[in-house]
Amino acid sequence: MHWPIWRVKVAERSMEPALRPGDWLLVRRTRRIRPGQIVVARHPGRAELLIVKRAARRVGGGWWLESDNPGAGAVDSRSFGAVTGDLIEGRVLVRYWRPRSLSRTGGVSRPAARERPRLATGPFRVCGLSGGRRSRAAPAPHPAC
Repeated sequence: MHWPIWRVKVAERSMEPALRPGDWLLVRRTRRIRPGQIVVARHPGRAELLIVKRAARRVGGGWWLESDNPGAGAVDSRSFGAVTGDLIEGRVLVRYWRPRSLSRTGGVSRPAARERPRLATGPFRVCGLSGGRRSRAAPAPHPAC
């Protein structure tokens, strides 16, 4: 029996920055997808291998799947061509981090620091933030705010 919702763990960097290694995804089994959605599909040359890619566009009877981070040595439709519809396993509904453990109070612990979203740092100013740190004095608002 195949459940309509299942989970997948991201193992590679091919979809950064949207998805990072260690992220967990809830996937809905369906072949009804639209361009721009992130999907889970079987690799055309290795059916036992699941891949997580962005559905870029329809091509003939299949889909052109692309990585968000091709510089990571990603394998996508640029190397194996369009993926037929029967190889599409489903589309990603949500990304989450799997809880490490439960605390004594029954609450879920926070993900490890390396799995949490990172704050941007650098010479920028966005709506009262400067250099990624909050200032004590109320700064002048950024023109874009």
